[in-house]
Amino acid sequence: MNLAALQATAAALFADDRGLLAMDESNGTCNQRFAELGVPQTEAARRAYREMLVTTPRLGEAISGAILYDETIRQSTAAGVPFVKVLEGAGIIPGIKVDLGARPLAAHPGETVTEGLDGLRERFAEYASMGARFAKWRAVINLGAGLPSQGCLDANAHALARYAALAQEAGLAPIVEPEVLATGDETLETCRAVTEAVLQAVFDQLRRQQVALEGMILKPNMVTPGLARPAQDGVDAVAAATVDCLRRAAPAAVPGIAFLSGGQSDQLASARLNAMAILRKSADARLPWALSFSYGRALQRAALELWRGDPAQVPAAQRALLHRAQCNRAARQGEYTAQMEPA
Repeated sequence: MNLAALQATAAALFADDRGLLAMDESNGTCNQRFAELGVPQTEAARRAYREMLVTTPRLGEAISGAILYDETIRQSTAAGVPFVKVLEGAGIIPGIKVDLGARPLAAHPGETVTEGLDGLRERFAEYASMGARFAKWRAVINLGAGLPSQGCLDANAHALARYAALAQEAGLAPIVEPEVLATGDETLETCRAVTEAVLQAVFDQLRRQQVALEGMILKPNMVTPGLARPAQDGVDAVAAATVDCLRRAAPAAVPGIAFLSGGQSDQLASARLNAMAILRKSADARLPWALSFSYGRALQRAALELWRGDPAQVPAAQRALLHRAQCNRAARQGEYTAQMEPA
């Protein structure tokens, strides 16, 4: 393991207040979103959509890294230029999602464990040879009556840690993504308590597997009330709860934290990140890690709805993607405002 190289990758991903574009949707998820908009669910359509994303002019001004899917990292533009080369030319570091998805956890109704460790060492070697410099693995933690169980936390934390150790062995900086799904009517405090317990379990396993915390990136959920809860806590309350949780559970050795959007609206994801940036600037914050974004839908949604498979809409879709990326770069600086949004 070359720790200096891992640290350099992590530092580059947080440099210049830029963030990550998570374009690592599986083919099934991508097809589902296409179907909702009447876009053909084909490899050709997925390739065209991804080409629209990676060739967006000036995207590298606000995006430092792009997380790709297995199909995507093998694709090229219509002119035959590999997507990896397009990204590198724009100053964007290519990364790769390596987990194979969440599956039902045996003997734990309503809970899942993420699979994909078998053969991962060999897949890492291939992805590194294709130009990937970092990787991502997502664990899904469901909330509910009696959930999550300790067995679920242990299983997912162990898998995340083994993945991270293999990634560092292969020279790829691991993004560790434990996502607490707050989709019901959970309170802010419930989400905070569970997120803290999840992060503590994850870092316990990372240490046990001898993962170098200085050479990894944490990608957690923000601490939010459930999406279905009628009374939503304010932006400042979410920011304070998230920072408080991370202070308790995220070691100072971790160089940076890049939040997932987790079903939030585009504007809300920007506003909450902005509130955390303002809090971080305060004299009382003293936060040891950089705070950034690693958004999927909250970056792509507007672009996809404009594109809808129509080549004539590519320029408008690319402008929408760049706008959202710029909004989130401003949010990292604590300079995002609602006035930045178009009417």
